[in-house]
Amino acid sequence: MMAQLAMPRQQTQSVSERDWDSIDSVFLDMDGTLLDLHFDNHFWLEHVPKRYAEARGLALEKAREFLFAQYRAKRGTLAWYCIDHWSELLGLDIALLKAEVEHLIAVHPLVPEFLEALATRGKRRVLVTNAHPRSLALKMERTRLAGHFERVISAHDLRHPKEAAPFWRALQEVEPFDPRRTLFVDDNLDVLRAAADHGLRWLLAMLQPDSKLPPARISEFPAALGFAPLIAELLGSSAP
Repeated sequence: MMAQLAMPRQQTQSVSERDWDSIDSVFLDMDGTLLDLHFDNHFWLEHVPKRYAEARGLALEKAREFLFAQYRAKRGTLAWYCIDHWSELLGLDIALLKAEVEHLIAVHPLVPEFLEALATRGKRRVLVTNAHPRSLALKMERTRLAGHFERVISAHDLRHPKEAAPFWRALQEVEPFDPRRTLFVDDNLDVLRAAADHGLRWLLAMLQPDSKLPPARISEFPAALGFAPLIAELLGSSAP
């Protein structure tokens, strides 16, 4: 979903270099972090309202008014990320509608290079996403990124969104990790706060989840515009 809608804009913090010898695992968000959030923003803000208006015989603005109210009501819950929930509520085949615009799914620059640099340094790479399994499958098929991870975890399998404390307890059970030796990268401040509350030491916010929108300004967490500085840290030389 649209992870950066209504996000507070704050002072940008420069990226502080990580001590990679103190990091064993790297947990990575998908939408907005590894993948361009433009696909999701276009889908939920433009494509779904258009198709809903057509299906209900509504003016586009009326469709948007109804849908945006529903989005606000579900934000931060597992239903917010659930294809089945929205299909039932709206009477639309959300998975089919996603396939209509799947050509917009795109990987952020240097993501494969970053994932390979992690492998070179022997870091465990875990994709940790709120995305519904069917949306996850579509994006992994489109991007061919699945082979870059030691494990892929959907919040739907753990029955809680990443914004909720029970998610992190459940994650600890299925993917044992030392919070003090784990780096977590996400574009959603609510998720990063939940990770911090669970004790994760190394956190990083991505500043431009949607390439078509201006970067956010964040001071609450270390932040980066992209993966070039991380690659430079990992390889100990200038990033490509």
